[in-house]
Amino acid sequence: MDQKRLTGSIEKTWNDSIIERLIAYVRIPNKSPQFDPNWERNGHMEAAVKLMADWCRAQPLPGSRVEVRRLPGRTPLLLVDVPGELPGTVLLYGHLDKQPEFTGWLPGLGPWEPVIRDGRLYGRGAADDGYAVFSSLTAIAALKEQRVRLPRCLVLIEACEESGSGDLPAHLATLGSALGEPALVVCLDAECGNYEQVWCTTSLRGLVDGTLRVRVLKEGVHSGMATGIAPTPFRILEQLLARIENPVTGDVLLDELQCAIPKDRRAQAAAAARTLGGSVAGKLPWASTAQPISNDPTELIINSTWRATVAVTGAEGLPPLGSAGNVLLPEVAVKLSLRVPPSCDAARAAAAVREALLRDPPYGAQVSFEEGSATGGWNAPAFAPWLEEAINRASRAVYERDAVHIGCGGTIPFMGMLGERFPRTQFFITGVLGPHANAHGPNEFLALEYAKQLTACVSLVLADHAQILSS
Repeated sequence: MDQKRLTGSIEKTWNDSIIERLIAYVRIPNKSPQFDPNWERNGHMEAAVKLMADWCRAQPLPGSRVEVRRLPGRTPLLLVDVPGELPGTVLLYGHLDKQPEFTGWLPGLGPWEPVIRDGRLYGRGAADDGYAVFSSLTAIAALKEQRVRLPRCLVLIEACEESGSGDLPAHLATLGSALGEPALVVCLDAECGNYEQVWCTTSLRGLVDGTLRVRVLKEGVHSGMATGIAPTPFRILEQLLARIENPVTGDVLLDELQCAIPKDRRAQAAAAARTLGGSVAGKLPWASTAQPISNDPTELIINSTWRATVAVTGAEGLPPLGSAGNVLLPEVAVKLSLRVPPSCDAARAAAAVREALLRDPPYGAQVSFEEGSATGGWNAPAFAPWLEEAINRASRAVYERDAVHIGCGGTIPFMGMLGERFPRTQFFITGVLGPHANAHGPNEFLALEYAKQLTACVSLVLADHAQILSS
């Protein structure tokens, strides 16, 4: 195989068609169902899946089958089946649904208006992870162009990942044996510590979320008349949150959300910290004098990949400052997002959180916890020697630097589903969410050159896998 020809072909496809399609994709506000309950009626998800399916059908992959699978009341599933010349199946995964707009976009930037600036495509969803289907098929097509024999390649793009992949099990059930038993899974929905080498994800945290609501009064009352008699719901909220998180250190207090950290994952975190140094914390957009929790980059990596954390991601009942009168508020609610360790039982963790928040409400206040998702994490099986070497070889060939292995603080539910279903499968999980790419927040961007290079790395790993099958 001619690597120069390979990278040239990938570069051409990106420049000639992918960037233009990603620009069109960014303009579609196809928010995940959790953030757009009327997604089906609004039609944005349909527009996004059609855009991708049309592009897939136009690719030079003779014999491939592009299918949009539908189930009543569920988001669609895009499936591209590329026949192979070798036995077995490789599964390539991504998603097309998006997080909501969020606030704080820089002047001239916005979630639904794509802007290319300094080699970065700004806008919601291109990096997380609309590029995945384009990158996956382009990696395959570049090998087919050089007549590299491959196993069957199945590209699966779901439309519910940002809502916990609730529709995916139903789609997998209808697929049945058509999915095959993948020997290798490639996922392009993860993080990268920098834009200078391949970053291979070895674990994912799980997610438990829900809405905590505290009600004290039937209606708001003049604060001069009510405070000192009635407790404020905000103070009760603080007391309840202190049951699950130390408000000073941020340590999660419930045993059900703890787990032992494997020695190999600690060693990988230390190696990644040596590569990244101060950029572990430096990748975040700190406000002036604000500082990280620790000055030890290894601890920061472990904190964000193998320890439980609590975040308040939304609130109701608090008026905007401009209309905040002197009123004791009757009710306050917050959305909680708890990241749980990769090996933690998410259902057990969710039950423990619920029990801690609801028992013995202070002052007899009305307290409720409406559970959202409880999604387990995932810890990768040991790499087969060929895969570890293939990833390293690809990173050296494209970036001239070794790959780095690291855990990811986010959640990809499909990996846990696949790991349970196919325990012998090997996983190559990587992505483009590097420093300041800011998926889910403002100013999200896709680093275009890195995405092109990563596409080439996927091609090289697929080629090495094919060589193993042929030997």
